[in-house]
Amino acid sequence: MQHAPLLISNNDLAASGNASFDCRNPVSGEVVTRAAAASVADATAAVDAAAAAFGPWGEVLPAERQALLHTAADLLLARADRFEAAIVSETGTTPAWAHFNCRLAADILREAAAMVTHIQGDVIPSNRPGSMAMVLRQPAGVVLAFAPWNAPVLLGVRAIAMPLACGNTVVLKGSELSPLTHRLIGDVLRDAGFPPGVCNVVLNAPADSGPVVEALIAHPAVRRVSFTGSTRVGRVVAERCARHLKPCLLGLGGKAPLLVLDDADIGEAVKAAAFGVFFNQGQICMSTERILVDRRIADDFIARLAARARTLAAGASGCPLGSMISIEAAERVRQLVDDAVQKGAELIAGGGTSGSIAQATLLDHVTPTMRLYHEETFGPIAAVMRFDDIEEAISIANDSDYGLSAAVFGRDTLRALQVARRIESAICHINGPTVQDEAQIPFGGLKASGWGRFGGKPAIDEFTELRWISIQTQPQDYPL
Repeated sequence: MQHAPLLISNNDLAASGNASFDCRNPVSGEVVTRAAAASVADATAAVDAAAAAFGPWGEVLPAERQALLHTAADLLLARADRFEAAIVSETGTTPAWAHFNCRLAADILREAAAMVTHIQGDVIPSNRPGSMAMVLRQPAGVVLAFAPWNAPVLLGVRAIAMPLACGNTVVLKGSELSPLTHRLIGDVLRDAGFPPGVCNVVLNAPADSGPVVEALIAHPAVRRVSFTGSTRVGRVVAERCARHLKPCLLGLGGKAPLLVLDDADIGEAVKAAAFGVFFNQGQICMSTERILVDRRIADDFIARLAARARTLAAGASGCPLGSMISIEAAERVRQLVDDAVQKGAELIAGGGTSGSIAQATLLDHVTPTMRLYHEETFGPIAAVMRFDDIEEAISIANDSDYGLSAAVFGRDTLRALQVARRIESAICHINGPTVQDEAQIPFGGLKASGWGRFGGKPAIDEFTELRWISIQTQPQDYPL
């Protein structure tokens, strides 16, 4: 069992009264992490520390900030074994997903370092004689960053890297389901040389989430909130931010469609679909949740995807797929499958669950009467829908509250591009899987998948204040 204390001003601290909570491995049920359970006072202390560090950190030269971010990236990769062990034990996922997390997280830190010198303003011609008008970007203040459990390293790092690059200080609110993993991110930044108070990590027991989150958002020093997680919780965070007039950046859920047109390379489409549906047990916001296939090639495609799904056994270790985050999550997958089958869907492969393990599942003839059609699955279920023409395919693809990622397969790339442009998603890949991520690409969603963009230059807008400063170069005339 590992211990995860709070990190405040670069100090390892117990929570008030030595309160703690346990994180259990979803497969074995054993306690793998005992984490400090922050009180409202502890959370407030973390924000106070970040506020005290904000002024000096904002004055650190760009080259120094870049060097610290690069050092953190090197250190994270050097400690990849620690991160991977923590992810696997806390979430039950596979080492392959844990390794992917570490590699992309290091890329995110390096990309944030590259953005430091792109935090730029402008000189705008003034319409007043003897006046020079400038717009400047300045750090916003303390950024409160929420990170989820499903991709704990890469999304934890993404939550804080650009805010730090822009000169803000941060409080990382770790997930109750991956507390050690998120605390290790704080260790990396501290050991890389970030000054005390620049990065703080708060952990809390599930029962304390409401008051702790409310206190963090309400704190006057918090000027931005960055949240990645479910749409349900994102709505709550957005409402609280609105109440306190705090801008928030939201990365929420998805129900990504993958469209297979009649001229698609079926082999490539099958590979992309299997990866998009089943990687990390489908517990990715970009996971392929709906597969739309032209009826003329559907039988061939489904037969090949079923054969692939049957090779992807899920288990505790040594299997291509790992565990769901909890027994309850696996049970929800089973309920979605049962509901679909009872309403006419055909179970082609998988469907079984045992404890927190859910097998790779393929269902054909999914219709709008089924929960699986509308609800975010967040599990290893490929839901197939057949279409007769492109207009029908686009209509089905857009028949969702979500709008994060999508994919279109077709050899006629111009036609595929025309289809892609009509899909209501912030991301769409042609002849590639719905699950893709690159540190330099602006990432975000439409509709119930969130608002704002993480990564790239647009993220600078999210974490800086745009100010107008003018200089009067000659005496001015006034109407009074």
